[in-house]
Amino acid sequence: MQKIPTWIPVVALALRDGHGRWLMHRRPAGKHHAGLWEFPGGKVENGENPSQALCREIEEELGYRLENDALQPAGFAQERTSDSSTQIVILLYTLVWDGSAVSPLEGGQVGWFRPEEIDMLDKPPLDVALARGLFEKALH
Repeated sequence: MQKIPTWIPVVALALRDGHGRWLMHRRPAGKHHAGLWEFPGGKVENGENPSQALCREIEEELGYRLENDALQPAGFAQERTSDSSTQIVILLYTLVWDGSAVSPLEGGQVGWFRPEEIDMLDKPPLDVALARGLFEKALH
């Protein structure tokens, strides 16, 4: 019997401030990819659709409440894996920041960066791909 590949859906938020800067989250010590900068988000749990999962994750991680209807799909990135392994696929959404407080509740830190600054940050491979796709779209 052929093994059917599985995938793990993950969601992430590209939050922009209206002045050309985007929010990035630095992973806390003790977590996978610790010390690297990423678009905040997390796994989609059973019974959730992607936008519901993103609203939950951002509130848990940053104490920031999202409006589900305001989220705009912006792209995705996926791991390159062998046909038999579980693949991570990150779905990226954008939103304009409303000025409410954003604070890293689970550790790490947050910062606002321009695209050229984000390009210089150490990021996990999938966040490199997400940033490239997001900012290439913005330039065209």
